[in-house]
Amino acid sequence: MSLYFVKGRGWRYDFTLKGTRHTGNWFKTKKEARGAEAKRKEELTERKTETVGQTQTDMSFLEMVNRKLDHVKAYNSASHYRDYRCLARRWIKRWGDLPAEAITQEMIQQFVLERREVSPYVGNMEVKCLRATFNFAKKRKWLSANPLDGIEMFPVEKRVKYVPPSGDIDKVIAEADPATEDYLWVLRETMGRMSEINRLTWDDVNLEGQYVVLYTRKKRGGHLTPRKVWMTEKLLEVLSRRYTDRDKEKPWVFWHTYWSSKTGKKEQGPYQNRTKFMKTLCRKAGVRYFRFHPLRHSGASIMDNNNVPIGAIQRILGHENRTTTEIYLHSIGQAEREAMSIYERARKKSHTDSHTEQQEVRSHDPTPCATISKH
Repeated sequence: MSLYFVKGRGWRYDFTLKGTRHTGNWFKTKKEARGAEAKRKEELTERKTETVGQTQTDMSFLEMVNRKLDHVKAYNSASHYRDYRCLARRWIKRWGDLPAEAITQEMIQQFVLERREVSPYVGNMEVKCLRATFNFAKKRKWLSANPLDGIEMFPVEKRVKYVPPSGDIDKVIAEADPATEDYLWVLRETMGRMSEINRLTWDDVNLEGQYVVLYTRKKRGGHLTPRKVWMTEKLLEVLSRRYTDRDKEKPWVFWHTYWSSKTGKKEQGPYQNRTKFMKTLCRKAGVRYFRFHPLRHSGASIMDNNNVPIGAIQRILGHENRTTTEIYLHSIGQAEREAMSIYERARKKSHTDSHTEQQEVRSHDPTPCATISKH
């Protein structure tokens, strides 16, 4: 359907012509939207073929953002698409009626300064994603320039990430219901991302070979990339029990029944997001609040503390770059401990040598003591 209504906004047209998506909004009536759609189609049909390599300069900002969203949906994870769509709605509300070429650096700078008032991290996220959107259009020669060129990231206050102690993780798991307890154990023992565990199916679980296959899109190009993670005894125990008790009609290791806003009825499928219950569990356990991702940091630090090679940790976590893995290692390694010990020994020796030298100088001082006479 090329025409549809959005409550509180109005009518909008959305159609694809020769593989290119075209949209327009917001119209008071359906008739106005249909007329605008017909006019746009006529313009596209009558437009002369552009010279190869010539920059398209009449693209609307709304159309550019929608094309980028289509690309993100096709090449990135569902969670990344949701986050990007949330940002895009804010941009469209501000600049949706303008041509893309009309967006200036001053307009972007003012916007990101406003967003920085929420936090520097929020401002930087806007800069990063807007830059990617305009670069996407520029690379395809839809735009002549990127207004984000020259706009810098805001300085942020970097802190050491909180990594919950193993004892606190145990307490939280102990407060969970049986199904959630299994979910947390699988997260903990695989050190997988939440999206990877939500995506996990029984075809990805090899109980005989004692390994699971996790898939991630956090790779260059957005490819869904697999990696094997060998099972611990605890992970084998949890997955074996769940396999025995599984619903054979459901392919997922973890699934739920939910109300679908799209179909207007109850559906069954894998989890998309599971973050709300952690605050309750942490409160019940009497520990500092943490979410799922710190479980990856905790596992990586434990392995690093026990001299597991960083290359092995990198492969388990599914990182492309070693530098990313190093961020996860919050423990102080043996090399750093030894370096501080050498420093301490050298400092103490320097202090002792200096004190001994001063004593020797005093003992050989030829200057006689002054004689005090009484008059």
